[in-house]
Amino acid sequence: MKIVIAPDSFKGSLSAVEAAISIEKGVKKAFPNIETVILPIADGGEGTMETLIVATGGSKKRVPVTGPLGKIVEAEYGILGNGETCVIEMASASGIAHVTSDKLNPRLATTYGTGELIKQALDDGYKSFILAIGGSATNDGGAGMLQALGVKLLDEEGKEISFGGAELARINSIDTSGFDKRIKDGKFLIASDVQNPLIGPDGASKVFGPQKGATIDDVKILDRCLAHFANEVEKVTGIHLHNRPGAGAAGGLGGAFQAFFPAETRRGIDIVIEYTKLQQALIGADLVITGEGQVDFQTASGKTPMGVAQAAKSHGVPTIILAGSIGPGIESLYQFGVVSVNSIINQPMMISEALERASELLEHCSEQVIRSFFYPA
Repeated sequence: MKIVIAPDSFKGSLSAVEAAISIEKGVKKAFPNIETVILPIADGGEGTMETLIVATGGSKKRVPVTGPLGKIVEAEYGILGNGETCVIEMASASGIAHVTSDKLNPRLATTYGTGELIKQALDDGYKSFILAIGGSATNDGGAGMLQALGVKLLDEEGKEISFGGAELARINSIDTSGFDKRIKDGKFLIASDVQNPLIGPDGASKVFGPQKGATIDDVKILDRCLAHFANEVEKVTGIHLHNRPGAGAAGGLGGAFQAFFPAETRRGIDIVIEYTKLQQALIGADLVITGEGQVDFQTASGKTPMGVAQAAKSHGVPTIILAGSIGPGIESLYQFGVVSVNSIINQPMMISEALERASELLEHCSEQVIRSFFYPA
C-alpha cells in the first residue's frame, strides 16, 4: 500500500513539514511497513515559499525591508532549486504577522517592503518570479510596492504621498517614468485564489479590511480611496481595475500587478502542485491524507485540502482530511473525492492546549483514521 501525505500548515502550531511528519508517524504506528510519500503543500499564502524550496532543493536569502507600519523587518525570498526562479511571499515583508492585533491599521499599512524585496531580487539578477500574495496587513492597492520600484504617486503640490490606504485619496497624478525598467523584461507568476474585485461590496476593503483592523468607517474610507486610486491608474495604464476579478487580492496588491506588471495569475495550490510534482507522486497511491488548521466552507475555494483532493480524484485516489477544527459547509468537499473530514481534537480542551499538543493530536488521529480505513488490512 502507498499513502501520499500532503498537508498544509496548521497555523499557530505546525508548519506543513512538521504536520506531514506527525501524520507519517501515526500511519507508521498503525502499519509500519506501509509506503509513505511526504509532500508538504501550501495554497499560495504563507508557507508557499518554504514548501517550494523544500520540494525543489532551493535556498533563501534574508533582506531587511520596510515593514507594514514603516519599521524595518527581516524578510526573505527563496530561490528554487533551478537557481533561476525567485519566490516571494508578500507576507514576509508586508504581512499581518508583523503587526500585533492592537496595532493593525490598514489606513497606514504599506506594501513598500514587498517592492523592496522584489527590487533586491532584481538586483541579484533574477528575472523569473513566483509571488504569493496571501496574508497581507495592507489595503493600499499595492501603492507602496509601486513606490519602492520607482513609481511616483504625487499630490496636488507635486509631492509624493505617504504610506497607507488612506493616503490614496491624495493622489493627483502618477508618474511612471522612474518605474524599474527591469520589470517589463521579467516573468511574474502571481499565486492567488482570491477573485474579489478591487472595490464595492465584494472588494478588498469590505471583505478583507475588517480582519486587518478596519472599522466600519474605515472600510467606507478605504473603499473610496481605492476607487480614486483605480481611476488614476486607469488614466496611466488604460486598465480598469475597479471590478476586475482578483484585483482585490492582498488589499489591492493583485490589482497593481495586473496593471503594471507582465503578470499571469494562477491558483496558488495549482502552482504548488506543479512544482512539488504531486501528480507524479499520486501514481499508484491507495490513499491521500491532507489537512490544515481550519476546514470549512472556504476550503472549497482553492485551499490546500481541496486542491490536493482534486488532484487525487483525477487519479482515482480517495482523500482523507485532518483538521484542527471543522466549521460549516464541509459537505461541498465530498464532490472533490474527499471521503471524510476528521478533527484531531479528541477531548474537550482549550485552544492554547490544542495548539501546544498539535503534533501529538495529529499523530494520534492519523493512526486511528488509517486503522479504520484499511481495516482489516
